[in-house]
Amino acid sequence: MTEIPEHLLKRAQAAREKAAAESGASEAAAAAPAGGASDEAAADPRIPAHLLERSKARKAQSESSGGGGVAVQEKVASVVTAAPAGGGVPVGAGPGGHTQRLLTVVKSGSIQDVKASPVDKVHTWPHLLAAEFVAALACLSFTFFFSIFVNAPLLEEANINKTPNPSKAPWYFLGLQELLTMFHPMVAGVTIPGVGLVALILAPYIDKNPSNKPEDRKFATSLMTVHLMFWAVLVIIGSFFRGPGFNFTLPWRDGIFFEL
Repeated sequence: MTEIPEHLLKRAQAAREKAAAESGASEAAAAAPAGGASDEAAADPRIPAHLLERSKARKAQSESSGGGGVAVQEKVASVVTAAPAGGGVPVGAGPGGHTQRLLTVVKSGSIQDVKASPVDKVHTWPHLLAAEFVAALACLSFTFFFSIFVNAPLLEEANINKTPNPSKAPWYFLGLQELLTMFHPMVAGVTIPGVGLVALILAPYIDKNPSNKPEDRKFATSLMTVHLMFWAVLVIIGSFFRGPGFNFTLPWRDGIFFEL
């Protein structure tokens, strides 16, 4: 609960004491004869004369009926409390006699938030695409200068009458060629690669964690690691452990049958 300032407590205490004194004066005026109402009103101009006349009439009626005097006194006291205080400023007492206003107690920070919370997002253009464009230019420049200083010889012209043994696909397809030696072409060429691609496509919808930290993305990290290791193992076996007839060999015993 918000702490009430000390000056407001003192002001409320003074208002309650003043209201109690005025209520005592009104009770004394109500007990006096009817002819003294004009004198009491002149002595205390804050109390209208018609209110004093009404209170006296009701008090006399309650005394003649044998009860209700306490209710009349309480009503007169409430009217006096709500009467304007000195200087024309009304004194409005709330529950428990508190007179402080709510806006003077509640801090502005608890009812409105003037500071916008930062958003951890940036626009795709120009922030992301500009960085990707610079990275692409850097890779292109490296490849261009590397091709100038490093020669990349081609193999001899293909002879249709002589098939090389072993006949291997480029290294990035050797994983698929390795699968063809183990499974049916429908399974090795369609089913297994298709399942892997579908799993990679559904990964963002299964793991919806927005964090960029690897320790918070265990599912995505594990899935990508399994795919990379599975394909890397197949490529390594097809490149270094397959000899003539695409049979399994040991590179440190029979040599390496692989060319880039």
